[in-house]
Amino acid sequence: MNKKEVIDFLKDLVFIFIVVFIIRYFIAMPFQINGQSMYSSYYDKEFIIVDRFTAHFWEPERGDVVVFKPHVSEDKKYFLKRIIWLPGDKIKIENGNVYLKKAWFSDYIELNEEYLNEENKWYTFVWWSKNEHNYSLWEDQYFVMWDNRNHSTDSRECFSSCAYEWKTHYTTKEDITGHVFFDLGYFNFKAFKFIQPELWINTQPRWFNSPSSFDYE
Repeated sequence: MNKKEVIDFLKDLVFIFIVVFIIRYFIAMPFQINGQSMYSSYYDKEFIIVDRFTAHFWEPERGDVVVFKPHVSEDKKYFLKRIIWLPGDKIKIENGNVYLKKAWFSDYIELNEEYLNEENKWYTFVWWSKNEHNYSLWEDQYFVMWDNRNHSTDSRECFSSCAYEWKTHYTTKEDITGHVFFDLGYFNFKAFKFIQPELWINTQPRWFNSPSSFDYE
């Protein structure tokens, strides 16, 4: 390989690196799900593509499944959760149910979370308590929860522990990486088919048909 070929090769390498960087950080970002926190909407080991492009001008909506930075530890840089309440909302969690009072509204309404399975629907608690818990969201505050409500930590527990003074119940738009765009499923090479190895659940790609958003209205 002569000098010109080496230079051309390096140019191509730099170009490829720039293209990959632009795609990854400004257009789309791949993730593999670790854990069953979003069961049964998403499963452990599934691959998803997160939309980064619209995140720069998109306003998060209630029901969107998003990837965000929880600032918990270096080992847990990203979480996958569903946005339940938006800036300006008032929140009430009581007797396993979740309630919403939008800004300028006088009454709470109970949210019908059809994406929850039988194990989790009507079983949303704060520290396993049935007592009433209330939250108010200010500007740029989003309250997020897992779909697998009682087997993970989320905004209810400040993503780890509310005992730390610097922890809050909320995330912000700045920390939201993007919302789920594609669900690529998980191919189990050992079984040589699309299946989750522990739960033996079908994990075929769902593309746009995964529960990445929900309309409560």
